[in-house]
Amino acid sequence: MLCDNCHQRESSIHVTQVVDGNARELRLCEQCAEECGLNVKNVMSIPEILFGGGGGDSAAFLNKTCTSCHLRGSDFRKGGRLGCAHCYETFAEDLKPMLAAMHKGVVHKGKIPESGRERLAARNHVLGLRRELDAAVKREDYEEAARLRDLLRGVADAAG
Repeated sequence: MLCDNCHQRESSIHVTQVVDGNARELRLCEQCAEECGLNVKNVMSIPEILFGGGGGDSAAFLNKTCTSCHLRGSDFRKGGRLGCAHCYETFAEDLKPMLAAMHKGVVHKGKIPESGRERLAARNHVLGLRRELDAAVKREDYEEAARLRDLLRGVADAAG
């Protein structure tokens, strides 16, 4: 496809500009792109932009490899995608600065719909009672364990 600017050379750079919600694509040859002020010599990938030259540059990160899918830090830096669920554990410390820069924090807190808050509170209550019951049994405090067992049965009966 020919350059949208000079209409003479083959376009090799594609730029998408969004103004007031409208996307406009521009296809430029290298020469016109340079004339427009675009840096075509030192182009950065999205992960490089996100890492901002920070923690993702260390040799330790670039050579780190996921034991499950064998993705290397250098592969993530080039492509911007992790290979599997284990990658999140393997690269956790290296991803924190990037996530902190992109989000409000590094821990997912999520949102719970109004209708699910009661269920979540009840679930957490049951889990707490079960932990207490296990601890009472380990301590051989059978009276407390029986009381907690009865509480759990009452919660289960109330839930239906």
